[in-house]
Amino acid sequence: MTKFLLWLIVLVLCWPLALLALLLYPLVWLFLLPFRLLGIAVDGVLALFKAVVFLPARLLGARAS
Repeated sequence: MTKFLLWLIVLVLCWPLALLALLLYPLVWLFLLPFRLLGIAVDGVLALFKAVVFLPARLLGARAS
């Protein structure tokens, strides 16, 4: 009986938080999308920079690790 009452208290207290999280998740995802795209762009620029820096070594026959 105690477990059941505790479960009811948790249900009453937590369902608004779960509903709020369910509604806010798409908004947070949309808010973070530009930062994700910026991360992809920065990763591409750094990969290009790495390729340019290691180009002389690759031309001289060094193997990629």
